Amino acid sequence: MKTQQHNYALTNVWTGNTGNGTALVRGYERSHTVSIKGKPEQHLTTDNNKAVGDPSKLKPEDLLVTELSFCHLMSHLYICALEGIVVTGYVDQATSIMEENINGVGRFKLVILQPTVTVLDSSMIDKAIALHHHAHELCYIANSVNFEVRCVPVCKAGNEDI
Repeated sequence: MKTQQHNYALTNVWTGNTGNGTALVRGYERSHTVSIKGKPEQHLTTDNNKAVGDPSKLKPEDLLVTELSFCHLMSHLYICALEGIVVTGYVDQATSIMEENINGVGRFKLVILQPTVTVLDSSMIDKAIALHHHAHELCYIANSVNFEVRCVPVCKAGNEDI
């Protein structure tokens, strides 16, 4: 079976030099700007908001959880469309746990995707929930990480309350 390769490129520019470069650990900002040709720039910072990060900017950790949620959403919608399940609404309240040791080394332990999916008809609910497993198998991002990505879906029909 022949594989298909996808390539991605970006430019990441550190914008946090306050005049003295990295002469002091707390003397520079952790801000940077990511540019991808033809797309909006992203202004990012570090997760360490207390000491050196800018809480008004996105963090790489935010983006990782975002991409896991987004990839699952796209995979689930695709699979539902193929299987005749009409999704009319989708809201994910994703959460995550990242642990940091005393040396400042961190890693994600868990991301929990918690999508609430609305389908056209109640007869579609069971199948829509079951398709989350297949969607997870298709997700490029989930297939690329070395920590657990758990999906806890809820499904309703039309305007039902959950």
